[in-house]
Amino acid sequence: MSNVVADHLVLLDHLRSILVAVGEAEQVPEESHALFLERFDELLASLPIDPIESQYLGQDILTQVISRYPQIAHLIPRDLLWYFAGDCLHYLSDEEIDLYQALEERRFEAEQNDEPFDWNQEKQLMAMSAQDSKH
Repeated sequence: MSNVVADHLVLLDHLRSILVAVGEAEQVPEESHALFLERFDELLASLPIDPIESQYLGQDILTQVISRYPQIAHLIPRDLLWYFAGDCLHYLSDEEIDLYQALEERRFEAEQNDEPFDWNQEKQLMAMSAQDSKH
């Protein structure tokens, strides 16, 4: 399993824990929530096995989280929206999309030069430089 997939599984696990908490707080109908968590678990199981085929399921699940649980939409890790892409990109701002595109270019360049690349570190550096340019 690649580091990219492993990183996103961690983010998905975090999101799942938030969804479980929402269910425990009885903020949603219990039966449909349980079925939704089953589909979420399907994604967790299939992503490491077949990341490409899991893209559509991931897109579907994340857009459903936003529509079914609007109270937690702001808690969805932005990296997940970028990773699954498709309809998920509608929920990212233009600035976020620009940031992620630049990150992808940096990662590609690092891979081409056999250099190490730390997605989270690069993202922080780019966000800081973007803030500095606004001041």
